[in-house]
Amino acid sequence: MTLIATVFAGIAALVHILAFIWETIFFRRPGVHWGVFKIRSEDVPAVLLWSFNQGFYNLFLAAGTILGLIWVHSGNADLGRAFVFYTCGFMVLSGIMLFISDRLGLGREKGTGVGGSISQALPPLVVIIAMLAA
Repeated sequence: MTLIATVFAGIAALVHILAFIWETIFFRRPGVHWGVFKIRSEDVPAVLLWSFNQGFYNLFLAAGTILGLIWVHSGNADLGRAFVFYTCGFMVLSGIMLFISDRLGLGREKGTGVGGSISQALPPLVVIIAMLAA
């Protein structure tokens, strides 16, 4: 695995760990539920179950990517590359779906999820391109 793929896989994992922290640990804070996700305080109880579970999806994606990187660099390169490729592919597709749902205006004001979809999809897309080009 190239250095570029390794670095961007680490960035992708960190983005998803940050999403876990926001969605699961700090979601009830106005600076997070409104500042990051544009969820009004009165709507937090209605979406808390979604947020909590979504945070764990993001944590598990990050963990799979990190585990794959560990395997790549500790002698089980084929398994590690497969894990990194799969989790990064999942991240890219999820970022695309976030972009599409944002463009459709699902759940909140249209245009508020573009930054999230780019930060979710771009680093793992770089990983996949770098892995396919190597």
